[in-house]
Amino acid sequence: MSEMLLVVSSSKARINAPAELIDLTGWLFNLSDSEYQACSKDHLAAASGFTREGKRLSINVETIGGDLLVQHYVEQISDRDHCQVRSVSDAFTHFGLTKMEVTWDLTVRSIGSDSCEFENRIEVRATPELLSALKEHGVPPEAARPRMQSLADEHNAIETPLFAKDIERKAQAHVLRRQGSVA
Repeated sequence: MSEMLLVVSSSKARINAPAELIDLTGWLFNLSDSEYQACSKDHLAAASGFTREGKRLSINVETIGGDLLVQHYVEQISDRDHCQVRSVSDAFTHFGLTKMEVTWDLTVRSIGSDSCEFENRIEVRATPELLSALKEHGVPPEAARPRMQSLADEHNAIETPLFAKDIERKAQAHVLRRQGSVA
């Protein structure tokens, strides 16, 4: 894979639940298709499974800037407060079918006894296929960066607070279940 970094996008949102109730890895690999779709009008489908090597896999289908992306995210870091997945994603663009490497990094950090900050960060790196497609269409990678960055930032700003609300809802439901079993 190429090491050419094209996009770094980060967005943060508050979660009104204690950090110790959050399990980002569990959340991501148990996110239902309808829950994923509810977090952006551009989210089309989600499913999870396992690679042949036994690593967890999250498959997401979405559009960004009119391009259809099929992401095959494989777990890299699987902690409760930090989940990182990486995908060599299929991208159906106006250049045709190509690939890009996407790293999706989710973290949560406590900001009080009953709240935390959620960060949704993505990095996009060029693959040889993407560089070839850009070259074939006379687009230097540096010229593609601003548009890709803007689209990623816009998408991330929409989905992050909605992801945070879904995580918060599940954490609060956990508290209610725990309180119900104590009573």
